Amino acid sequence: MSLAASVRLVLAPPHPAARPFLAVAGVAIVLGLIVAHLLAWLGLIFLLFCLYFFRDPTRVPPGRSGLLLAPADGRVVSVAAALPPAELGLGPAPRWRVGIFLSVLDVHVNRMPADGTVTRIAYRHGRFVNASLDKASEHNERNALAIRLPDGREIAVVQIAGLIARRILCSVREGDAAHAGARFGIIRFGSRTDLYLPEGVRPLVAVGQTMIGGETVIADLLAPPLP
Repeated sequence: MSLAASVRLVLAPPHPAARPFLAVAGVAIVLGLIVAHLLAWLGLIFLLFCLYFFRDPTRVPPGRSGLLLAPADGRVVSVAAALPPAELGLGPAPRWRVGIFLSVLDVHVNRMPADGTVTRIAYRHGRFVNASLDKASEHNERNALAIRLPDGREIAVVQIAGLIARRILCSVREGDAAHAGARFGIIRFGSRTDLYLPEGVRPLVAVGQTMIGGETVIADLLAPPLP
């Protein structure tokens, strides 16, 4: 990444979910200037952290249709066959799952992986183990979305809370249209996002690869099906 691109990423405007935290930081700074300068410095540090954590950069998805894009920034920690969340009703057959771990340094805005229609949203309470572990997909608190693609196939995107994450926000509803690269939620403050591919579709990414939400291609729906 070039220096200019890195600067634009750091200085990207914050997601609306940052507003209450920025307000708290602002109050702390003002009170600190009146009561104690230490409080003002702490408020300033918290303000800078919130501006960095909640940054919401513009992303440009690839122009070609038929691609599945990364639903989040972060590092791929798992590429394996797995059953989609039972609460989505996508059937008992395992399919490829790509797990992306988001550290506190990553952009935490979630983005739609493809065009389609949101057919089901299901929230499930759970634990808060380290989101980089595969067991987090099964046991952690999560918000799962089923999306029907224009060709009728279905995918799933799952927002998963992490060790210190305690809040999952989702801004879409069942029946809403999904647009590749569009924002649909955010997770605070360190988390995981899983993408379940349609049956027979092969992932094009590997463990350890860095994802850019809304831009990195995870799979090609037009590729020949798996044997």
